[in-house]
Amino acid sequence: MIKVKIAILLVVLGLSSCVSNKDIAYFQFDEIDQSKVSNKFETVFKPDDLLQITISSDDIEATKPFNLPAVTYATTTNAVIGTPKQQSYLIDSKGEIDFPILGKLKLGGLSREAALQLLKGKLSPDYVANPTINISIANFKVTVYGDVKKPGTFTIPNERVSILDAIGLAGDLNISGKRDNVLVIREENNKKVKYRVNLLSNKTLTSPVFYLQQNDVVYVEHNKARIQSASSNSNTSLFISVTSLIITLVSILTR
Repeated sequence: MIKVKIAILLVVLGLSSCVSNKDIAYFQFDEIDQSKVSNKFETVFKPDDLLQITISSDDIEATKPFNLPAVTYATTTNAVIGTPKQQSYLIDSKGEIDFPILGKLKLGGLSREAALQLLKGKLSPDYVANPTINISIANFKVTVYGDVKKPGTFTIPNERVSILDAIGLAGDLNISGKRDNVLVIREENNKKVKYRVNLLSNKTLTSPVFYLQQNDVVYVEHNKARIQSASSNSNTSLFISVTSLIITLVSILTR
């Protein structure tokens, strides 16, 4: 009986596998083409983006109609509840927002700079002279899931996040995460587009998805060792259960 138990233990130990350092270390190979490395990052507004737009100038009174506060009123007294917050504007499926006085403005598909120029052209000089405009996305978020330590959806306050930042927010990949084929899903022109990133290569730094956009999804697959291990563990559990049953029957029959 002791020999049988030792044999089972050896089988279990034999099913375990080792992971080489070359399978997990980031940026191991490939020379970096410096001409392709850029810190340029450009936000492009999309449907379902929730924008916060602030207009300011020397003439405070002129800007007030464009900086309406978002408030909640009590149903009985009609009094304001809580502290007024900055109004937000949702880009609809047509790429438009409904802005005070100016009406429908199509910001979807525009970069931040293009949107600022559009607003300035609409405001000056008829409504506000020399306006200063700030636009931010209130619901900028990315999602990281799969074989990472802390999968989830993360809100990004500054709208600038690289794929490495996102993976860091998720606690890094598990040892069993597949580093050479990370999937990034992005919506472009109302279509889902897939990109593949090899974190083992320096070419990651020049990838078109090195900087993520709002609502990007990063998915990390399990590597083969993890899949094989899961399969082996399942088979091992079955093997141990069957072996235990056989040992029990043998013990009963030999009494």
